[in-house]
Amino acid sequence: MKNSLYISLFFIAGIVAGKIFSFNIAFTKSAGEYTLMALMFLIGISIGGDKTILPLIRKIDLKILFVPLFILVGSILGTMTVFIFYRDMGIKDVVALGAGVGYYSLASVYIARLRTNLLGTEALLVNLIREIFTLLLAPVLVRLLGKESPIASGGVTSMDTTLAVIVKYSGNNYLIPSIISGTVLTILVPVILSLIYA
Repeated sequence: MKNSLYISLFFIAGIVAGKIFSFNIAFTKSAGEYTLMALMFLIGISIGGDKTILPLIRKIDLKILFVPLFILVGSILGTMTVFIFYRDMGIKDVVALGAGVGYYSLASVYIARLRTNLLGTEALLVNLIREIFTLLLAPVLVRLLGKESPIASGGVTSMDTTLAVIVKYSGNNYLIPSIISGTVLTILVPVILSLIYA
């Protein structure tokens, strides 16, 4: 919860600083690409360096991989319902916002590089709200929709920032599925976003 609040505060502070000091930092395509490469490298280090993730993946039943796939498809279908009512955005952009599945740090940079800074900002907000929603409403989700629902709501964050609330309200049996789902989605998000804008 603290991480989400810190990120939100930094984002708001950036907006305020931009207004007060009239900053207009040009986020060029090459700067975006370098930022994205550095981010992908750091994500690779975190997954490769985590001694628990790779052994977990080797032990899993392949059926568990359907969980992150269903989460991804559900997220995309959910955002497509927005397109029915809000046609000012292109269908690809709407689908890309859903395909971020809570991965605000990567999805926002990726979408800003592939499309526009404004859409990247929207991706940041959509995915950050998803994480905060999961952190605050996990007990309600479990009560109304079942013990798997916070994993779906958390998306990518189910392997880190929302993991504690998922385990607390869904139980220890959901620890491994949550980590695996978050890890698989972490790997899929850049691939899916690239395919959307191919």
